Amino acid sequence: MRNILRPALVLFLVLTLVAGVAYPLLVTGIAQLLFPAQAGGSLIQRDGKAVGSALIGQNFSDAKHFWGRPSATSPMAYNAANSSGSNLGPLNPALTDAVKGRVEALRAADPGNWASVPVDLVTASASGLDPHISPAAARYQVARVAKARGLAVERVQGLVEQQTEPPLLGFLGESQVNVLKLNLALEDLR
Repeated sequence: MRNILRPALVLFLVLTLVAGVAYPLLVTGIAQLLFPAQAGGSLIQRDGKAVGSALIGQNFSDAKHFWGRPSATSPMAYNAANSSGSNLGPLNPALTDAVKGRVEALRAADPGNWASVPVDLVTASASGLDPHISPAAARYQVARVAKARGLAVERVQGLVEQQTEPPLLGFLGESQVNVLKLNLALEDLR
C-alpha cells in the first residue's frame, strides 16, 4: 500500500505546485508585463480614482447621459459578480412585456423622438454587463442628451462619431460605442 500511496501523494503535490501555483503566477506575471491595463481590469481612471471598467456596463439613468443596454443581472443591475442573461426566448411574454416597457420608458424620456428604437437599447446582452451600444443606439439618444445639457445636437453627434470604435482589425464584429467612455468625454465638453 505504501508503494502506491507515496508516489500518488508526491505526484499530487508536484502537480498542485506546477498547475495551481507556478503556472498561474507565470501567466499573471506575463500578462502584467505585456498587457498591464487589461490585466488590471481595464479600469478607467479620473483624477487618480477608478470610475469604472471599460469591460463592464454601468447604470446611467440621467437624461444628461447616454444610456447603455439593460442589465440582466440580479439582485441589482450591472452586478459584475453575477453575470447572466435573462434566458428569455423571443416568444416569451415576459420578454415581450419587458421590451415594451423599455420602449415606453425611452419614448417618455425623449417624447419628440419617433425614430425606431435600436434593439440593443431594449434587450440585455448575454452577459447582462455589456458596456457597449451600437452607433445607432448612441445616435438615437443624441437629441435627448444635447437638450438636457444645453448643447448643440451637432456637437454631441460629433462626440458620438469620435467615440465610435471600428470593428476589430477592420472586419471582426461591428462598430460599437463604449457608454462609459462616451459619457466621460461628454463630461469633458463643459
